[in-house]
Amino acid sequence: MAKVTRDDVARLAGTSTAVVSYVINNGPRPVAPATKEKVLAAIEQLGYRPNSVAQAMASRRTNLIGMVVPDARQPFFAEMAHAVERAASERGKLVLIGNSDYVDDREVHYVRAFLGMRVSGLILVSQGPSQRAAEEFAAMEGAKVVLLHRRPEAIDDVAVVTDDVGGAEAVVRHLLEVHGHPYVACFGGPVDSPAPGDPVIDHVEGWQRAMDAHGLPAEPHLIDAPFHRYGAYQVALGVLRSPDRPSAIFCSTDDQAIGVLRAAREVGLKVPEDLAVAGFDDVPEAALADPPLTTVASDRDAMARAAVDLVLDDSLMVPGSDTERVRKFPSRLVIRRSCGCDGEAPGRP
Repeated sequence: MAKVTRDDVARLAGTSTAVVSYVINNGPRPVAPATKEKVLAAIEQLGYRPNSVAQAMASRRTNLIGMVVPDARQPFFAEMAHAVERAASERGKLVLIGNSDYVDDREVHYVRAFLGMRVSGLILVSQGPSQRAAEEFAAMEGAKVVLLHRRPEAIDDVAVVTDDVGGAEAVVRHLLEVHGHPYVACFGGPVDSPAPGDPVIDHVEGWQRAMDAHGLPAEPHLIDAPFHRYGAYQVALGVLRSPDRPSAIFCSTDDQAIGVLRAAREVGLKVPEDLAVAGFDDVPEAALADPPLTTVASDRDAMARAAVDLVLDDSLMVPGSDTERVRKFPSRLVIRRSCGCDGEAPGRP
């Protein structure tokens, strides 16, 4: 059987090969819906399959988006990566994912590898200051990079973030004002890892603002803990067995909070009767925790779509002021039973 070509598709659809290319590549020029349907029908009827390698060589760009995350095993990053993949699929793109494991060398390795593959763009959930990653961007002419979730000081590219400070302040004020706790302890990140621009730093800042607003000292109640549930569980065992244990804990991540809930059960404390717990991120497991976890949600789907749109559309990557280069999405307080409220039923919209 003779190989089906783009010319064959154009003849059957009654259009030009250029229009067929616009349909296959989702641009660069728009195609009328009726014409697009004819082209897609011809592709289906003939069984035409574009040569992705040839397309990449011609355009010097692949249909791939590179994405680097600190650890895709963590629920928040897994959710974010999945949202980016959905958004990219709607634009006819595939996503390659690399895990930096919070190691600068690994982050630079994936940045260099993805840019060398001529991806259409790179979405970076950075694990640190990333001076070396910034140097890689500068060395690769025309590289399109969008920062997601955090914006390290060393990198000046467009960023898509959520209101981490405001969300953390809201949930801590809820514990203080609605439930009347004398103070709220905070599980921050590991002592040697957070840096300016890290969402965990912003969560701690939001907690501190709420404490300051109530005239409460913050520093004595800031607890260094790993981001994941296993390390937070170990730290929480020591904190909750102390005679001067807190009556409320705000965790910088839901994964930490899930570890705290487990530790509370192990030492014989009831949540929320003996201990109120709140987190940040609203991962799926938060609604099914026992008790369901009060937390702060960000619109991950909208953030993912914004990141994909920015990395693919040159018209949106316009240099501007620092404020214009950061797209900040609102956060939302999600009340469940772990704080002491009746809360919502388990499940997610």
